[in-house]
Amino acid sequence: MSSNDPGQAEIDAATVSRLLHEQFPHLAGHTVTAIPSAGAGNALFRLGDDLLVRLPRHRGTVMAIGIELEWLPWLARQLPLAIPVPVAAGTASATFARPWAIFEWHDGAPLDSDLENVDLADVAIRLGGFVAALQMIETTGAPISLRPHPLQNGDAEIRRNIDAFSAEGLLDQALAASVWEAVTTESPSESRVWIHADLFPMNLLTAKNRLSAVIDFDLMGVGDPAVDMLPAWALLTEQTRPLFREASHVDDRTWIRGRGFALAGALGVLRKYRGTGNRLVATGMHMLREVIADYQKAE
Repeated sequence: MSSNDPGQAEIDAATVSRLLHEQFPHLAGHTVTAIPSAGAGNALFRLGDDLLVRLPRHRGTVMAIGIELEWLPWLARQLPLAIPVPVAAGTASATFARPWAIFEWHDGAPLDSDLENVDLADVAIRLGGFVAALQMIETTGAPISLRPHPLQNGDAEIRRNIDAFSAEGLLDQALAASVWEAVTTESPSESRVWIHADLFPMNLLTAKNRLSAVIDFDLMGVGDPAVDMLPAWALLTEQTRPLFREASHVDDRTWIRGRGFALAGALGVLRKYRGTGNRLVATGMHMLREVIADYQKAE
């Protein structure tokens, strides 16, 4: 396949090496190592010891690269956890036909691969503080989040997924429908704040058994604060969820919407990845269990 269609062609270390020789020859001597990723948006490569190369796999993530280059350095100065900071912007060429970028490397393990070694209570407090700090940042001129809003784009599909998965015995149809109804009967949020919009455990890094960095800002921008409540159910438990809620300073309506959005996210993950071996499946199942249990407790 043509290298001019990077969404279809294989993106490998040789591609990255060619790009470096063409555009950043001072970095071309560094070792290039592919990084496995559960996400589908970007091909990731470690560059030496201190850098990360990201190349968009499809057109949808090209826009995200531009947003990150513009906004991440500014956001990083105002957040309590490390986030990716761009080092260089690569341009489209005959080797790779889309913009790409080089970022600082953050040491650490994805949280979903290291759960047995972390203190989830500490994670809940730190992550809640991160979300609260992000939502307080000035939004003037900020881009709209690229995360599709469940109420705008997915209501019918979510209801079909509830029916389908309940028929398979994966969830209680009545309870799941009630979780979702609580969202659809809410008035749309008037609050628009900075959101990460993809706070799955695989996008949280731990170092020395503590939450150390938040990565993968592809979907960041201004949006409903409820979207960033997702880790309350994707990661946390009955014991640790209240710590996150308290640290993130959200109101009851935001929390209820967040629980519904987490249900939508879990259904989407399972619909897309079940049977593939992708580690997001385990996260999706955890989300389903926690959303239903949390709803039952609240009622």
